[in-house]
Parts: sequence; C-alpha cells; structure tokens
Amino acid sequence: MGLGTLLFGWPLMPIYAVVKLGELMRDQVERELHDPAVVRRRLEEVEQARADGRISAEEEDRAVEEILRGMVGW
Repeated sequence: MGLGTLLFGWPLMPIYAVVKLGELMRDQVERELHDPAVVRRRLEEVEQARADGRISAEEEDRAVEEILRGMVGW
C-alpha cells in the first residue's frame, strides 16, 4: 500500500468494509440455499406443517417448489 493510497484511501475504508460484509452475507445465503442438509430440513418442516394441518396441500406444493427453486437458483 503506497502513501497515496493510504492518504486518500482511508476515507473510503468504511465503504469497503460494508461492501465486504455484503459479499460475506451473500456467500453465506448462497451456501445455505444450496446446502443439502438445510434444504432437507426445510422440506421436512413443510412436510410436518402439512401433517399437522397448519398448511394446505396447495401451500405445501408452493413451499416445496420455492425451496427447490432456491436450491437450483431459478
């Protein structure tokens, strides 16, 4: 890091930090969307909600479709 970068770049450091934080959050969300264990758990939760009568068959279908779309990135 040169002196010019140090002198003129430090005011932008908070912006760089926010951008980096956003990238880390995006990466974490993508990992969770594509992690088979997380997808399986979400599908099991939907199945249990249907078995308990908390959601209808149509709502179950929509939830499963949404989960699978998130998994493959549609």
